[in-house]
Amino acid sequence: MGFVRRWGAWVPVLVLLFGGTALAHVEGAQPLSSFSSAGANRQPVGLTERLGARIPLDLTFRDETGRKLRLSELVTGPTIILPVYYSCTNVCNYMQEGLARVLPEIKLVPGKDYRVLSVSFDERETPERAARSKRMYETAMRGKFPAGNWIFLTGDAANIRRLTDAAGYSFERQGIDFVHPVASIVTTGDGMIVRYLYGTRFLSKDVTLALVEARQGRRGATMAKVVDYCFSFDPQKKSYQFNLLRVSATVIIFCVVSFLIFLIVTGRRDRKGKHH
Repeated sequence: MGFVRRWGAWVPVLVLLFGGTALAHVEGAQPLSSFSSAGANRQPVGLTERLGARIPLDLTFRDETGRKLRLSELVTGPTIILPVYYSCTNVCNYMQEGLARVLPEIKLVPGKDYRVLSVSFDERETPERAARSKRMYETAMRGKFPAGNWIFLTGDAANIRRLTDAAGYSFERQGIDFVHPVASIVTTGDGMIVRYLYGTRFLSKDVTLALVEARQGRRGATMAKVVDYCFSFDPQKKSYQFNLLRVSATVIIFCVVSFLIFLIVTGRRDRKGKHH
């Protein structure tokens, strides 16, 4: 019975340990189609999730140096795409700053395991403006994120629209500003959308799991299956939630099976002792 006490004592500890994780979420989430545009003939502003759809990788943009690149040259593995405009003084800044705070905490290797793209949906913005934004966020990360793995893009209206339409992302210009959703998009290396992350604040757990899920979309490592078993994405909360019931049940089943094996093994030993 000492065996049962030892294992039984760990069950509530595991429940308490993982139970706190279940409450973690991304703050500032935006509901789908949370904005509406003025004017009946305009496309509504908002976000329609298109999980499983692919962004067109033949689109061309310019990076912060002015170099013209196809998305197929940039989206070669799990990729976080942030639709923004660089002159924004509000949520676009907060979203990029929020990601800049979290990226150094992520254990995956930038460039090898993932890449980040900021894409301006303001066709008037230039590579020079993108370069200023890049310097600002690189400074905020204080050298803790390797250079060249967060690229800041600008493009023409046609390429921008094809990208945002494919992602279900609708925006509207209002004067010099824009009304737009606050969300980033996570894709696989072939451009398949696997997750949307909402709001301006990020948790390293959510970003990591989204990237692992993107890698899993390309038949990733066994670790991805373990993560997928322990966590599931809650579309209401827009965050990965710990599967407390599933993991607790697994722990209990493991304890019961271990106890039965213990009884069988000790029973055999007792019978052998009596025969001798």
